[in-house]
Formats: sequence, C-alpha cells, structure tokens
Amino acid sequence: MSEASTPHAAERRELTTAQRNAVAELLRVSPVADELGRRFARAGHELHLVGGSVRDALLGRLGDDLDFCTDAHPDQTLRIIKGWAESIWETGRDFGTIGCQRDGLRLEVTTFRAEAYDQVSRNPVVEYGTNLTDDLRRRDFTVNAMAVSLPDHRFTDPYGGLDDLAAKIIRTPGTPAESFGDDPLRMLRAARFAAQLCFAVHPDVRTAMTSMAADLDRITAERIRDEFTKLLCGTDPITGLRLLVDTGLADRFLPELTGLKLTIDEHAQHKDVYEHTLTVVSNAVSYETDGCDFVLRMAALMHDVGKPATKAVGGDGRVSFHHHEVVGARLTKARMKALRYPKDVTSQVTKLVGLHLRFYGYGRGEWTDSAVRRYVTDAGDLVDRLHKLTRSDCTTRNRRKAAQLAADYDALEERITRIAAEEDLARVRPDLDGNAIMELLGVPPGPLVGRAWQHLKELRLERGPLDRDEAEAELLRWAHEQGLR
Repeated sequence: MSEASTPHAAERRELTTAQRNAVAELLRVSPVADELGRRFARAGHELHLVGGSVRDALLGRLGDDLDFCTDAHPDQTLRIIKGWAESIWETGRDFGTIGCQRDGLRLEVTTFRAEAYDQVSRNPVVEYGTNLTDDLRRRDFTVNAMAVSLPDHRFTDPYGGLDDLAAKIIRTPGTPAESFGDDPLRMLRAARFAAQLCFAVHPDVRTAMTSMAADLDRITAERIRDEFTKLLCGTDPITGLRLLVDTGLADRFLPELTGLKLTIDEHAQHKDVYEHTLTVVSNAVSYETDGCDFVLRMAALMHDVGKPATKAVGGDGRVSFHHHEVVGARLTKARMKALRYPKDVTSQVTKLVGLHLRFYGYGRGEWTDSAVRRYVTDAGDLVDRLHKLTRSDCTTRNRRKAAQLAADYDALEERITRIAAEEDLARVRPDLDGNAIMELLGVPPGPLVGRAWQHLKELRLERGPLDRDEAEAELLRWAHEQGLR
C-alpha cells in the first residue's frame, strides 16, 4: 500500500487542503495585506506573509500583528509604504525591519536575511539574503518556515512545516545543531512553543538542546527573560518547564528550579518538592480568570525554592524546612534581578513567596481579628493573588486533610469579608493623620511624627478603628511613655 493510500496520508492531505483554504480566506478578509503586496509588486519586489503569521493563520488564530519578508532593502521598503502607511517606525532597521500601521493592523516588513551569530558575541550579525527559500531556512522551526506570497497567495513550504503543524511537532528546517549554533535562544524557544502550542519537541531537537545547553550563556538576560515569560504564560507551562529541567537549560538561567529535585530516602520522607511545585503552578493557572497572571504563576513556581537550603532532618526522622519562605523570597528577588525583570514585578512575586505560608495555623483557631487585619494589610493589593497561591499550594492527596484546609481558607476569606464590611481593610491607616499628630503634640515634621504614626497604625491593626477621643488619648499616652510630655 502506497503512502498516498494510507489512512494517515489521506487525513493529512485533507487537513492540508482545509488549512490552505483557511489561509486564503483569512487573507481575503484582510485586504491590507494584498494592498501592500500590490505596492511591492509594482515596485518590482516580492512580499510574503511569513513565519508566525502563517503558522497562526493555519491554526485559525491570526491576530492583528502581521510579519512579512521581502527582497527590498529597508530604504526601498520605506519608499514603498510612505504615503500609504498611517504611521511608520524604524526601531528594527538595524535588523532589516521596518514597521508600520494600517487600518488597525501592525505590519513589520523584514528584508530577506541570512542571520547568524559569530559563536562568541551575544548579538546576531545580520546579513541580507537574496531569496525566500534561504530566508525560510534560517528561521527557527519548520512551523515558522512557511510563507504566503502576496498578492497571488502562493504557498511556500520547503521544509515540511505544514506536515509538522498537523503532527504537532517542533523541528528545525536544517539540523538542530546548525539552528541552535546560529542562535542558542532557539533552544529556549523550542520549550516555549511546546508550552504555547502544546506541541512535542522532535527527539533530534531535544538531543541538541541537551548537548548544547551551555551555549545559552551567550544570550543576554533580557532575551532569556522574554522567552521564559512567554513560556510560563503558555497554555501548558508544565511541559515547557519539564523540558527546561530535563535538557539542562534551566541550569543556565534558573538553577533554583532544578534544585527542587531533592533526594528522598526511605528514612527521611517528604513531599517531592519539584513535582509539588509543578502541581502548584498548574493549580494557579486554573485560578486565573482573565488570561495569564505572570506574577501569580512566577510566585507559584518560586514559592518553595528556599527548601533545599533549609532542609533539616530531626531526630525522629521528620524533615523540616524552617523559614524557607524567607530564604525563598531572597532567592527569588536575586534571580529575577539577574533576569532583569522590572522592580515592581520582582517586588510583587517576592512578596507573595514571603507570605505564602502565613495562612497555615489559621485552622487551629489562633487568629484574632488583629491577625486577620495584619494578613490583609501585609498582602496589600496582592491579597487576591495570595488567596489563589495559598489554595494552589494545597496538593495533599489526603482528601480529609485537603477538605479541612479548603474549609479553613473558606472561613478565613469569609472572616476577611466580614471585617472588611466593618472596616476599610484595603486602606488601614492610623485614626489620626500626620497633621493631627503634629498639632496635638506640638512638634514639627520629622522622624518623631513617623514613629507616632506607626504606633497608631499598630493600634489600628490590633484593636480596629478608634474614635477621635480614643485615638488622641492613645497618642498622648504614647508621648508620655516616650518622655515627650
């Protein structure tokens, strides 16, 4: 039986036809692309929709950002789009890319490239190519190495990207070693696409990722950060994270993740921290309501990174990780700083890691209203994320224990709601402001006012709202104890 007559081949042929029709239809309802193609043709140049745009069109998810390639050089591209584009930007000109906007679409046109790294520096050496086939070969994966010519809609797929898309396989146009040697970041991109598209990485690609993992050290922290963020925000981040650890890529930029694979012996049993962490990340994803919450996912990933450094085995054989949340917060801050994450994002993730154990013990009935106020106040605007992280962290297989933890947290949230209805927990402030403190104590602005303000805030957390007379009496009592009156 020939391949063409096998059920698999028939299914693939039918899929190919449907997908090609999808591309034609998507382009038909987007006249901007054809308009641009005609302008390039009149100027004697080629224009092709290419890369991720074609892949996404085939998957039925083409967005408003379209990527094109052309034999025209940047200066020629600028002349072609001038007067047609509503706005133009040249931020990618050094890489042969000119961007523009038309009818709500963002279009980027890049000259055919033969891009390569010099095997030493962290930046690509850009050389212009001369034809579409060579341009497609230098792309990262076959599913991104397809093109649709404009305006005639001719489909070009020299490296089998359509078959790989149908089979959900991540493969390189040339050899993986050649591809990753040109740009080591592609190894991380393979894991990212596995997470985003739920595709499998071809065994040859996986082998190259493992043997060439150290080459990732040539890439800047910012480029690694951006790829990793996309991976963690993928549909299936767990698959991507496992690939990072199994291939050794995580060791190059996120060694804390691999470090969670603690040895478990028969005498010192404890939960598999690595597998637990992946489960927590998966749980956190299930709590999202409006797309990826990177802060929540990153906190879930890093919440236990302090355990390896704090592991201790007691005389009874029990394993403990005392203060691992404190150590974990410190490690998280250092790692995110090394990856050049913005300070506000780093601060949010670090704070969640540091607070993720605060809830435990609530079920024993030890929390006063004061403790609840402090819990909400310390979390601040992260309290909703802290709720989700804490719930995600409950991965016990003991159904009775899991049910009790869930009930305890339900009770805590109900208690927070009750107290919040009585008090403005989102804005816990002293009952006297700085001006009132200065007037009552007869002191000028300075550190003393700050100390008095902090004292009143502690009282507010401990006792709840005070009326004006009580607040003034407490302030005067404090001032007397400080020897100020």
